[in-house]
Amino acid sequence: MESDYVTTPFGRRPMTLAMLLKQRRGEAIAAETTRSKWKLFRSVCEARAGLDVSDRALTVLDALLSFYPEDELSSEKGLVVFPSNAQLSLRARGMAAATLRRHLAVLIEAGLISRKDSPNGKRYARRGRGGGIDEAYGFSLAPLLARAGEIEVMAARIAADRQMLRAMKERLTIYRRDTAKLISAAVEEAVAGDCERVSSMFHSILDRIPRAATIETLTPVLEDLETLRTDIVNLLELHAKMQMASTSESRIERHIQNSHTESLSESEPRLETGAGQAGRDPQPGTKPHDDGPKAQTRGREGSRLAVWPRVCELKSFPLATVLQACPDIMDYGPGGKVDSWRDLMTAAIVVRSMLAVSPSAYEAASRVMGPESAATVMACILQRGECINSAGGYLRDLTRRAERSEFALGPMLIALLRAKSPAVSRAGT
Repeated sequence: MESDYVTTPFGRRPMTLAMLLKQRRGEAIAAETTRSKWKLFRSVCEARAGLDVSDRALTVLDALLSFYPEDELSSEKGLVVFPSNAQLSLRARGMAAATLRRHLAVLIEAGLISRKDSPNGKRYARRGRGGGIDEAYGFSLAPLLARAGEIEVMAARIAADRQMLRAMKERLTIYRRDTAKLISAAVEEAVAGDCERVSSMFHSILDRIPRAATIETLTPVLEDLETLRTDIVNLLELHAKMQMASTSESRIERHIQNSHTESLSESEPRLETGAGQAGRDPQPGTKPHDDGPKAQTRGREGSRLAVWPRVCELKSFPLATVLQACPDIMDYGPGGKVDSWRDLMTAAIVVRSMLAVSPSAYEAASRVMGPESAATVMACILQRGECINSAGGYLRDLTRRAERSEFALGPMLIALLRAKSPAVSRAGT
């Protein structure tokens, strides 16, 4: 632990209340707190925007950490490093002395390090007879260790927001492509409606896309694009059904026969699938062959009309269902709770680090399954932690199965719900 007395700055630098509060916060380290200094530094880099530090300041922090002899920062050991300006400049990629002092001040202002000045302002350590350090003067890393939990949560939230923003940009690209091509299809098919007005609405929505997109600015744009796309699909489906009905009525009239008036072939249109069956009348008393909604009908002179495909969305599971099946994940959300998908993805990144799942494995799962599904899988892995030897290997295996369309979230969630509720288990048997 760091000493409890207050250190004032050397020379003409004044002592302020803010400096006193930062020193006290740096001393407030829970007992037995340890962190890998390089993993913690990676979290600081991830949370750079939230900590308001520059990349050059992080270069200086990297150099300071390299002077700490142990791999783990520990509250039970000394956390003061005491490099000279010349040594620190060399490890900071040859940074000039004036620039070095400026970025050290940025790190102190951000509450990541603090000064512990000696009586003469020099940085050094006094060793005892056993060779250990009795007293050291320089820069203390205690504030960094004290804020480790806060920094990790901030980094996880920023990483989750970045993944969500990337997924939203991908959806935006798909919606733009779909909507533009659907409008072109409506114009070519001469669909009843004001296509010019729809095209104008589409371009007005695109004009609202900002250059520097954020989750908050993209969300309403995506909602409007999805609504417009759905409206055009419904309009095209209605147009296709009306043409099918018109074609079917003309074919029914051609197929009516004087005998066998109760035959199904006289009351139902026949759906032909082969070119050789075009124009062939159904046999009396036989049921016409129906190939389902994907069949194609032939009008007069062999013209063909394809039925518009149905738009099917993948089955999704509500957030409440995921939390009911995997309640342990809520302890790792911001403030110990999960109120949204963003909170769930933030908690999943914290759990990923805790279970030693590599970032590459989680990014691959997010790319294949989607950010929400990958976060749900991490929640399931946490819930079944005692049954899984290697969380990272298990996640990679599920990702490979998902690429082959051999994995679904439903059975995994249902199994967890049955394990928690005997009533659900009896209902499913």
